[in-house]
Amino acid sequence: MTTSEVLKSACTDPAWEEARGTPAALQIASQMPLSLRSGCASGSQISPARVANTAITTVTPTLVSLAATDGAVAELEVPFPPLDGHRVADLIAHVKRTRRVGVLLVRRSGYAVGVFAGTELERSKVDSTYVQGTTKAGGWSQHRYARRRANQASAAFAEAADVAARILLDARLDALVAGGDRAAVRAVLADRRLTGLEPLVRSPWLAIKDPKLRVLVATPEQFLTVKITLTDPTL
Repeated sequence: MTTSEVLKSACTDPAWEEARGTPAALQIASQMPLSLRSGCASGSQISPARVANTAITTVTPTLVSLAATDGAVAELEVPFPPLDGHRVADLIAHVKRTRRVGVLLVRRSGYAVGVFAGTELERSKVDSTYVQGTTKAGGWSQHRYARRRANQASAAFAEAADVAARILLDARLDALVAGGDRAAVRAVLADRRLTGLEPLVRSPWLAIKDPKLRVLVATPEQFLTVKITLTDPTL
């Protein structure tokens, strides 16, 4: 049985069939050596086929492994761990559960903060901020520009923290995902009002360049994705 057949078997499990089209199972991203991606739960790049001789070899709170008879292995990362259960069906039930997820996107150029129930954006605030660009000036001018940039960045992050406190703290979140510039996100979460959010932070890190509303609205495509790593010893 090949690597692709292992994935087919997972995709045609009755639980997978039931999960198709549901909010928490919109996409499955397959991270293969050839950067192949599959849309298993949403439908369509893998033709339906049931393949025998696929076994569940490992179930942990963070990982489910499926193995084929030829040694091919599909490792499914559990989103929003831990997983409660020992079957693929338990993973599907876990993935399908609607969660309240906060999203915090921060860069020097702006921020976006939102709360999702499944894929629905319930509340949000998006705004741009100004931090002066770098300069080639030397000497005292360089130091003056550096101080100005640091002050502008501090003000921008403080504004983002104010908005995060207003949007996220009373939202009864199940998880928080973040993205943008890591240093900027750390600066915002360092605000003492937001310390209670730290234990809620979950992967994935959201790789975004510009925290605009359209970007925020699209983030469930990243944080509701189940990642599968496929290993095929015949390749």
